[in-house]
Amino acid sequence: MTSTVPELLDLLQLERLEQNLFRGQSRDIGTKFVFGGQVLGQSLSAAQATIEEDRIAHSTHAYFLRAGDIEHPIVYQVDRTRDGGSFSVRRVTAIQHGQPIFFMACSFQTPEDGAEHQLSMPEVPKPDDLPAPIPVPAETAATLPAMVQRWLSRQGPFEFRHIYPRDELNPTKRPPFQQVWFRLSERVSDEPSLHRSLLAYASDFHLLGTATFPHGVSYYQPNVVMASLDHALYFHRPFRADEWLLYSMDSPTAQGARGLARGMVYDLQGRLVASSIQEGLIRVMYPAQQAGS
Repeated sequence: MTSTVPELLDLLQLERLEQNLFRGQSRDIGTKFVFGGQVLGQSLSAAQATIEEDRIAHSTHAYFLRAGDIEHPIVYQVDRTRDGGSFSVRRVTAIQHGQPIFFMACSFQTPEDGAEHQLSMPEVPKPDDLPAPIPVPAETAATLPAMVQRWLSRQGPFEFRHIYPRDELNPTKRPPFQQVWFRLSERVSDEPSLHRSLLAYASDFHLLGTATFPHGVSYYQPNVVMASLDHALYFHRPFRADEWLLYSMDSPTAQGARGLARGMVYDLQGRLVASSIQEGLIRVMYPAQQAGS
């Protein structure tokens, strides 16, 4: 099967139109609209392209405003909000069809020493001790909506190993916690900014889904509508996205058709390298609602 890693690297390598203006392409990975992780990764790539190399992204805060059109490129406009003695701030607006679809504020810092502590990594099996995901049988996949079939049939650029796998086609109710090992499926360059953009892309996988666990629903079901509303990502320590990382996620609350999910990312040595938090729309359409929509 053809590797999709080069395709992802091309997505994150934006075309520079002007000093603070960039253009990125879009790809259909089986989602109805542009995958949120794509816009996160591309926005971070655009911001990083306007920063001196000695300043490192430590946090991003983003809002999804409109659904992105998979068939068209996205323009990223970077505002150089501030360059201080130790910190720089950039604001990135993603534009499509003349309208903003997403914006992100990103803060950068010159590395310096300071006090350190972290929460310990959960005690879970190592990725090599876990089986690879079992593909959905062809006869089952044929009964699913076309969008879900595309998602399931596509070999993505990241490998995933779930500690406690869930049957997304027939989800049962369970507590809102999950741990997933993941890594880019091929080795790439050592450039730290590339690995941060790759992690931004991958951080949108599985996170919001954690909030569906207590309710026995999943994104695969035709009566479930899910969409990211916002996304924050914090980078704590150096890492490689092409080496195994553990994504430990929980969902403290869901209400008002919105779910909140949090994630902590650890490397194989148990270092906490990044954290994320996301709120998203989780709307379950019951038969009467579907008939009236």
